[in-house]
Amino acid sequence: MLTTSNIRKGYEQIQKQLFYMIPEKWDRVYLYASVVDHFNGLQTGEMFFYYFPKSILKKNPVNVYEVPSKFNIDESAYLKLAEKLYREIKKLRKELVTIGEKPWSSVTMSIENFKFNAKYEYENLQDSNYTSYDRHLIWRYQYLDIPLTSYSKKERKMIEEYLKNKKHNNNKSATYQEGIYKKTVSNITEYNKPEIKEETTYIKENNDNIGLDSISAQRENKNVENNHHIDSKQEQPVIKSQILNINY
Repeated sequence: MLTTSNIRKGYEQIQKQLFYMIPEKWDRVYLYASVVDHFNGLQTGEMFFYYFPKSILKKNPVNVYEVPSKFNIDESAYLKLAEKLYREIKKLRKELVTIGEKPWSSVTMSIENFKFNAKYEYENLQDSNYTSYDRHLIWRYQYLDIPLTSYSKKERKMIEEYLKNKKHNNNKSATYQEGIYKKTVSNITEYNKPEIKEETTYIKENNDNIGLDSISAQRENKNVENNHHIDSKQEQPVIKSQILNINY
Protein backbone atom coordinates (compact mmCIF):
# COMPACT_ATOMS: atom_id res chain seq x y z
CA MET A 1 0.00 0.00 0.00
CA LEU A 2 1.54 3.30 -1.14
CA THR A 3 1.71 6.25 1.22
CA THR A 4 2.47 9.96 1.14
CA SER A 5 2.70 12.72 3.74
CA ASN A 6 -0.96 13.59 3.09
CA ILE A 7 -2.02 9.99 3.61
CA ARG A 8 -0.05 9.78 6.86
CA LYS A 9 -1.78 12.95 7.99
CA GLY A 10 -5.08 11.26 7.15
CA TYR A 11 -4.23 8.25 9.31
CA GLU A 12 -3.15 10.59 12.09
CA GLN A 13 -6.40 12.55 11.91
CA ILE A 14 -8.48 9.38 12.05
CA GLN A 15 -6.58 8.15 15.11
CA LYS A 16 -6.96 11.48 16.88
CA GLN A 17 -10.70 11.47 16.20
CA LEU A 18 -10.99 7.94 17.59
CA PHE A 19 -9.02 8.84 20.71
CA TYR A 20 -11.28 11.84 21.28
CA MET A 21 -14.47 9.80 20.91
CA ILE A 22 -13.57 7.16 23.53
CA PRO A 23 -14.24 8.55 27.03
CA GLU A 24 -12.34 5.94 29.10
CA LYS A 25 -9.09 4.02 29.08
CA TRP A 26 -8.99 1.25 26.51
CA ASP A 27 -6.78 -1.56 25.25
CA ARG A 28 -7.94 -2.15 21.68
CA VAL A 29 -10.07 -0.45 19.04
CA TYR A 30 -11.54 -1.98 15.87
CA LEU A 31 -13.31 0.08 13.22
CA TYR A 32 -15.16 -0.91 10.05
CA ALA A 33 -16.17 1.42 7.23
CA SER A 34 -17.44 0.86 3.71
CA VAL A 35 -17.98 3.06 0.67
CA VAL A 36 -20.07 2.00 -2.32
CA ASP A 37 -19.79 4.00 -5.56
CA HIS A 38 -22.98 4.15 -7.61
CA PHE A 39 -23.25 4.87 -11.34
CA ASN A 40 -24.85 8.29 -10.78
CA GLY A 41 -22.00 9.52 -8.58
CA LEU A 42 -23.85 8.78 -5.36
CA GLN A 43 -21.84 7.15 -2.59
CA THR A 44 -23.34 5.15 0.25
CA GLY A 45 -21.71 3.26 3.06
CA GLU A 46 -21.57 2.45 6.73
CA MET A 47 -19.29 2.83 9.71
CA PHE A 48 -19.02 1.52 13.26
CA PHE A 49 -16.31 0.79 15.77
CA TYR A 50 -15.87 -1.03 19.06
CA TYR A 51 -13.31 -0.67 21.83
CA PHE A 52 -12.25 -2.90 24.70
CA PRO A 53 -12.08 -1.03 28.03
CA LYS A 54 -8.79 -1.30 29.90
CA SER A 55 -9.22 -3.66 32.84
CA ILE A 56 -7.49 -6.48 34.67
CA LEU A 57 -10.69 -8.44 34.08
CA LYS A 58 -11.95 -9.42 30.65
CA LYS A 59 -14.56 -6.93 29.45
CA ASN A 60 -16.91 -7.03 26.52
CA PRO A 61 -16.33 -4.64 23.62
CA VAL A 62 -18.24 -1.37 23.75
CA ASN A 63 -20.20 -0.33 20.68
CA VAL A 64 -19.46 3.30 19.77
CA TYR A 65 -23.18 4.02 19.69
CA GLU A 66 -23.56 2.95 23.31
CA VAL A 67 -21.20 5.74 24.42
CA PRO A 68 -23.73 8.63 24.69
CA SER A 69 -26.07 6.77 27.05
CA LYS A 70 -23.27 5.08 28.96
CA PHE A 71 -21.39 8.32 29.68
CA ASN A 72 -24.28 10.80 29.63
CA ILE A 73 -23.08 12.55 26.47
CA ASP A 74 -25.41 14.44 24.14
CA GLU A 75 -26.35 11.92 21.46
CA SER A 76 -26.84 14.31 18.55
CA ALA A 77 -23.48 15.99 19.18
CA TYR A 78 -21.77 12.61 19.43
CA LEU A 79 -23.29 11.41 16.17
CA LYS A 80 -21.88 14.50 14.49
CA LEU A 81 -18.45 13.35 15.64
CA ALA A 82 -19.16 9.96 14.06
CA GLU A 83 -20.10 11.70 10.80
CA LYS A 84 -16.87 13.69 10.92
CA LEU A 85 -14.86 10.50 11.43
CA TYR A 86 -16.55 8.87 8.44
CA ARG A 87 -15.78 11.93 6.31
CA GLU A 88 -12.11 11.67 7.32
CA ILE A 89 -12.09 8.02 6.21
CA LYS A 90 -13.69 8.93 2.87
CA LYS A 91 -11.14 11.72 2.47
CA LEU A 92 -8.35 9.19 3.00
CA ARG A 93 -9.90 6.90 0.38
CA LYS A 94 -9.97 9.76 -2.13
CA GLU A 95 -6.34 10.61 -1.39
CA LEU A 96 -5.31 6.99 -1.98
CA VAL A 97 -7.07 7.02 -5.35
CA THR A 98 -5.17 10.18 -6.37
CA ILE A 99 -1.85 8.34 -6.03
CA GLY A 100 -3.03 5.41 -8.14
CA GLU A 101 -4.46 3.01 -5.58
CA LYS A 102 -7.61 1.09 -6.49
CA PRO A 103 -10.65 2.44 -4.59
CA TRP A 104 -11.41 0.06 -1.73
CA SER A 105 -14.93 -0.99 -0.84
CA SER A 106 -14.32 -1.55 2.88
CA VAL A 107 -11.61 -1.06 5.45
CA THR A 108 -10.97 -2.42 8.92
CA MET A 109 -8.74 -0.26 11.11
CA SER A 110 -7.38 -1.41 14.43
CA ILE A 111 -5.27 0.11 17.17
CA GLU A 112 -3.56 -2.24 19.60
CA ASN A 113 -0.09 -2.84 21.06
CA PHE A 114 0.96 0.67 19.97
CA LYS A 115 0.33 -0.22 16.33
CA PHE A 116 -2.19 1.19 13.88
CA ASN A 117 -3.35 -1.23 11.17
CA ALA A 118 -5.55 -0.77 8.14
CA LYS A 119 -6.81 -3.63 6.00
CA TYR A 120 -8.45 -2.68 2.71
CA GLU A 121 -10.88 -4.94 0.86
CA TYR A 122 -12.06 -4.66 -2.76
CA GLU A 123 -15.14 -6.89 -2.79
CA ASN A 124 -18.09 -5.74 -4.90
CA LEU A 125 -20.52 -5.14 -2.05
CA GLN A 126 -23.43 -4.46 -4.38
CA ASP A 127 -23.21 -7.98 -5.83
CA SER A 128 -22.26 -9.71 -2.58
CA ASN A 129 -24.12 -12.82 -1.44
CA TYR A 130 -23.96 -11.43 2.09
CA THR A 131 -26.09 -8.61 3.43
CA SER A 132 -24.85 -5.82 5.66
CA TYR A 133 -26.46 -7.79 8.47
CA ASP A 134 -24.36 -10.86 7.61
CA ARG A 135 -21.13 -8.92 7.14
CA HIS A 136 -21.44 -7.30 10.54
CA LEU A 137 -21.84 -10.69 12.21
CA ILE A 138 -18.84 -12.09 10.34
CA TRP A 139 -16.77 -9.03 11.20
CA ARG A 140 -17.66 -9.25 14.89
CA TYR A 141 -16.72 -12.93 14.93
CA GLN A 142 -13.40 -12.22 13.21
CA TYR A 143 -12.31 -9.22 15.27
CA LEU A 144 -14.18 -8.99 18.57
CA ASP A 145 -13.64 -12.44 20.08
CA ILE A 146 -17.36 -13.17 19.90
CA PRO A 147 -17.64 -16.98 20.34
CA LEU A 148 -19.46 -18.87 17.64
CA THR A 149 -21.68 -20.46 20.26
CA SER A 150 -23.24 -17.06 21.02
CA TYR A 151 -24.84 -16.95 17.57
CA SER A 152 -28.06 -18.62 16.50
CA LYS A 153 -27.96 -21.87 14.53
CA LYS A 154 -28.75 -20.02 11.30
CA GLU A 155 -26.05 -17.42 11.98
CA ARG A 156 -23.45 -20.07 12.80
CA LYS A 157 -24.21 -21.82 9.55
CA MET A 158 -23.79 -18.59 7.60
CA ILE A 159 -20.45 -17.77 9.31
CA GLU A 160 -19.10 -21.28 8.80
CA GLU A 161 -20.15 -21.16 5.14
CA TYR A 162 -18.35 -17.85 4.72
CA LEU A 163 -15.14 -19.18 6.31
CA LYS A 164 -15.28 -22.27 4.10
CA ASN A 165 -15.80 -20.25 0.92
CA LYS A 166 -13.12 -17.82 1.97
CA LYS A 167 -10.45 -20.41 1.28
CA HIS A 168 -11.51 -20.74 -2.35
CA ASN A 169 -12.12 -17.19 -3.55
CA ASN A 170 -9.57 -14.76 -4.91
CA ASN A 171 -10.64 -11.51 -3.30
CA LYS A 172 -7.62 -9.29 -2.87
CA SER A 173 -6.79 -7.05 0.05
CA ALA A 174 -4.02 -4.65 1.00
CA THR A 175 -2.64 -3.77 4.42
CA TYR A 176 -0.86 -0.85 6.00
CA GLN A 177 0.78 -0.58 9.42
CA GLU A 178 2.47 2.18 11.38
CA GLY A 179 3.14 3.20 14.96
CA ILE A 180 0.19 4.89 16.64
CA TYR A 181 -0.13 8.63 16.97
CA LYS A 182 1.52 9.22 20.35
CA LYS A 183 0.70 12.78 21.29
CA THR A 184 -1.73 13.07 24.16
CA VAL A 185 -5.26 13.75 22.95
CA SER A 186 -8.00 14.79 25.36
CA ASN A 187 -11.20 12.85 24.89
CA ILE A 188 -14.76 14.07 24.74
CA THR A 189 -15.17 13.99 28.53
CA GLU A 190 -11.69 15.43 29.10
CA TYR A 191 -10.58 12.11 30.54
CA ASN A 192 -6.83 12.60 30.87
CA LYS A 193 -4.97 9.63 29.52
CA PRO A 194 -1.33 9.20 30.66
CA GLU A 195 1.07 10.85 28.29
CA ILE A 196 3.32 8.46 26.38
CA LYS A 197 5.61 10.75 24.42
CA GLU A 198 5.36 14.22 22.99
CA GLU A 199 6.16 13.05 19.49
CA THR A 200 4.69 11.17 16.59
CA THR A 201 6.40 7.93 15.64
CA TYR A 202 5.66 5.79 12.61
CA ILE A 203 6.67 2.18 12.07
CA LYS A 204 6.25 1.21 8.46
CA GLU A 205 5.42 -2.40 7.78
CA ASN A 206 3.49 -2.22 4.55
CA ASN A 207 2.25 -5.35 2.77
CA ASP A 208 0.43 -5.05 -0.53
CA ASN A 209 -2.33 -7.22 -1.97
CA ILE A 210 -2.46 -10.03 0.52
CA GLY A 211 -4.98 -12.46 -0.91
CA LEU A 212 -7.46 -12.48 1.93
CA ASP A 213 -11.21 -12.47 1.84
CA SER A 214 -13.27 -9.49 2.73
CA ILE A 215 -13.81 -9.32 6.48
CA SER A 216 -16.48 -6.66 6.64
CA ALA A 217 -19.83 -6.31 8.28
CA GLN A 218 -22.85 -4.43 9.42
CA ARG A 219 -25.76 -6.01 11.20
CA GLU A 220 -28.49 -5.33 13.74
CA ASN A 221 -29.54 -8.22 15.99
CA LYS A 222 -29.65 -9.24 19.63
CA ASN A 223 -25.87 -9.14 19.80
CA VAL A 224 -25.42 -6.07 17.62
CA GLU A 225 -26.80 -3.04 19.37
CA ASN A 226 -26.48 0.13 17.27
CA ASN A 227 -24.62 0.76 14.01
CA HIS A 228 -23.75 3.86 12.07
CA HIS A 229 -25.50 3.06 8.81
CA ILE A 230 -24.80 5.69 6.17
CA ASP A 231 -26.99 4.54 3.35
CA SER A 232 -29.94 5.67 1.28
CA LYS A 233 -31.82 2.45 2.05
CA GLN A 234 -32.08 0.73 5.39
CA GLU A 235 -32.85 -2.97 5.15
CA GLN A 236 -32.68 -3.96 8.80
CA PRO A 237 -34.70 -2.64 11.76
CA VAL A 238 -32.83 -0.58 14.33
CA ILE A 239 -33.15 -0.54 18.07
CA LYS A 240 -32.40 3.14 18.56
CA SER A 241 -32.46 6.16 16.29
CA GLN A 242 -28.67 6.12 15.96
CA ILE A 243 -28.43 5.17 12.30
CA LEU A 244 -27.78 8.05 9.95
CA ASN A 245 -29.05 8.10 6.39
CA ILE A 246 -26.68 10.22 4.36
CA ASN A 247 -26.12 10.46 0.64
CA TYR A 248 -22.97 11.99 -0.77
